[in-house]
Amino acid sequence: MMGVISLAGCHDRREGVKSLLGDGVEQWGQKLPYDHWQFNFFYPVNLLALLNLSRPSTELRELVERARGRNTKLDITGVLLAKGNDVLQILEGSEESVVKLFHTIREDKRHSGVVELLRDYGPRRRFENVGMLLFDLQTQSPKEVLQSVLRYSKLDSYLTSDDRVFKFIQTFITGKRPAPSGTRYTSDKWTLSTEALPFGEHLGLIAGQTCQFALQPIVEPSEGKISSLEALIRSNDGGSPEHFFSSLDPAKIYEVDLQTKAYAFALAEKLGIGSHKIAVNLLPMSLVNVPGAVEFLVDEIKKHGLQPEQVVIEVTENEMISGFNQFNSAIKRLRGEGVGLAIDDFGSGYAGLSLLTRFQPDKIKIDREIISDIHLSGPKQAIVRSIISCCSDLEITLVAEGIEKIEEWCWLESAGIRRFQGFLFARPQLNGVGDIRWPHLKR
Repeated sequence: MMGVISLAGCHDRREGVKSLLGDGVEQWGQKLPYDHWQFNFFYPVNLLALLNLSRPSTELRELVERARGRNTKLDITGVLLAKGNDVLQILEGSEESVVKLFHTIREDKRHSGVVELLRDYGPRRRFENVGMLLFDLQTQSPKEVLQSVLRYSKLDSYLTSDDRVFKFIQTFITGKRPAPSGTRYTSDKWTLSTEALPFGEHLGLIAGQTCQFALQPIVEPSEGKISSLEALIRSNDGGSPEHFFSSLDPAKIYEVDLQTKAYAFALAEKLGIGSHKIAVNLLPMSLVNVPGAVEFLVDEIKKHGLQPEQVVIEVTENEMISGFNQFNSAIKRLRGEGVGLAIDDFGSGYAGLSLLTRFQPDKIKIDREIISDIHLSGPKQAIVRSIISCCSDLEITLVAEGIEKIEEWCWLESAGIRRFQGFLFARPQLNGVGDIRWPHLKR
């Protein structure tokens, strides 16, 4: 199993830089008291570390060369990005090797403030057969370094925008974070126009299934594009999820919940979603209580011509926290196959931001109760700003769901959120994808 760990720490300069650590790092424009290392856990372990060095480039290159030899014996590879005194390092290898290295660094008396920032799993190394690459931003431009990193990576280009490790890398290289849009998004300046999508006609009720699915897009209005499609479960007469699940034998809920996802993947294949992502809702305990659940999902994904990286599993905050210990092992295996994870209805449960100390998903969807009439509520605005700040630091993608008013979208877009879902833009379409209403400036 491969993984990635993120950690932070600093190193006493009097002891040199044998472990590539320093004392003081500027993270995205804000000076921090310690260097920040970031490690990630994947089915190949991916260690991502941000640190501070006060050594010349020649000495850094010699240091990397020595580390390359040691790491080769451990089958650890990766990339090291240097920008002045700051260094971002990505190490990949087996989970056992990377964890051991992490503990070695953390227990080294020359280092202080070493903390784990990010842990994740994946189906392959992001950087295979590269040894230990060094990119020096003092001798290469950010554009050149970013292009080189992407060229050496093994992740399809259309998937990198949602990959947290690549977002950390891009932020380090460019030093830029998306800025709030200010006052440009005011509701009286915007209107909506309808666009038919290239997915063909909806299929109506599909016979021979235990349920149906309605697809609803998640959109990026400022870019005019669809980021993913959510498959919302419906009963066979098109009824609500509650209607569907209430008709099931309670002893078979988890088994049926899991099996229905095959219909969602089959629908994606029939409609020809191409490289778009598809999100499905799943009860977390379905992964725990049904034998071979992860293998079933991955087999069905591939059977219907999708890549695991195209699929996002959505779970709610309350469901996760109630069975987290059992669910955590299933998370690792699911992420190890490349499947993405999202927390749905975030903010509706009792866990809130504390949940993110235990688990960092790829995506968070802010609950519609918080979003509704946010342009009129100071407390709601304060809560959403705190979520935006937290997820920005953790490189977690945010989605605002339940958008029904253009005023809500304008406030959220101005605050820095870029992805939205709701009736304002598109309604769920049974076994199809409905038209989208895109906002544009009035003429």
